[in-house]
Amino acid sequence: RLETELDDGSADLTGSIRLLTVSRIESPVYDEFLADFHRAYPRIDLQIDVMRSSDILSSLLQKTATAGLGLCRTPHDKLEMRCFLRQRYAIYCGRHHRLFGQTQLRMEDLLTENFVSFTSDQIGDSLSPLTVFRDQKGFTGRIVASSPSLEEVRRLIFAGYGIGCLPEHIVRDDIAQQRLWRLPPDDGLVDVDVFLLWHRERKMNAAELAFLDAMERCMQRYALAERLGN
Repeated sequence: RLETELDDGSADLTGSIRLLTVSRIESPVYDEFLADFHRAYPRIDLQIDVMRSSDILSSLLQKTATAGLGLCRTPHDKLEMRCFLRQRYAIYCGRHHRLFGQTQLRMEDLLTENFVSFTSDQIGDSLSPLTVFRDQKGFTGRIVASSPSLEEVRRLIFAGYGIGCLPEHIVRDDIAQQRLWRLPPDDGLVDVDVFLLWHRERKMNAAELAFLDAMERCMQRYALAERLGN
């Protein structure tokens, strides 16, 4: 629940919030936060636009939005950033792949496998942790399929196009339903952080200030693992 010290005027607070976000933010804490915020401030309007992290950053720097949820590998002087979600990525193959169901696999068994990759700046660009990992380990397989959409990357991995990286918490059900199979390394690959970002010098309306304040208190209340539903 939002521990807002609500005065009598909070239900009457009006205004608009424009939130930019990457796709597939899966967090029960975030869902409940939005429900609580709407209950506390029923007259505040919320617009959510989905875009790539690089576009979120440039929009925030141009002060065209309240805040963003996206990836940001290098801090910006003008942007406040708080780690909102820490997504652990691991390597998976799909039910139609020859490695599916094999239990004694080692990293060496994966090196010649074809890959399904992200084309978005999120985690697919040349400096991303996933790309660096692939290069360091000496993967020689081709990138045979790619998409900027996590949903489509997951579909292509399931369909057997190749192995690929996905966030652990988003594919739990796929593992349980034996649509996907987890591959080495056992402890996963890398953490990818999703940040709450906003411009330090942007003049915020009362609705926007209430939103950021409530969001920060929500993050203080729940540890990173709890926010993923762990």
